[in-house]
Amino acid sequence: MADTLTEAERSERMSRVRGKDSKPEMVVRRLVHGMGYRYRLHRRDLPGTPDLVFPSRKKAIFVHGCFWHRHPDPACKLARLPKSRLGFWKTKLEGNRRRDLENRARLSELGWDVLVVWECRIGYGERMKNDIRAFLEGDRAGG
Repeated sequence: MADTLTEAERSERMSRVRGKDSKPEMVVRRLVHGMGYRYRLHRRDLPGTPDLVFPSRKKAIFVHGCFWHRHPDPACKLARLPKSRLGFWKTKLEGNRRRDLENRARLSELGWDVLVVWECRIGYGERMKNDIRAFLEGDRAGG
């Protein structure tokens, strides 16, 4: 199937995709701050540049978009593949997924616990809040 947008239109649309300060990330940041936790943002000296970093706890949170990071939950409707340029997208998105796994493994090797908050789970309110609190207060790694 051919792309329905021109190359210029596609380029303009893709330029709007944010790497940080995305809406899901901002929701998680407000929630965590409201819970009383303080954090650092986007520590470039850590593998994968985690979205929220809690240095004293050696914990990091990534807020992943389901499409870009290939949410493995089969029920997630946001992780679907596009209909056009399937070969390109499979390669691109699989590379993102593989890089995420490597970064999480490297963080773990450095003694950091990691939690991934998926975009589709942002609306879960109290459940997400409890998961984040358990991650930050407990001794377990999330995923």
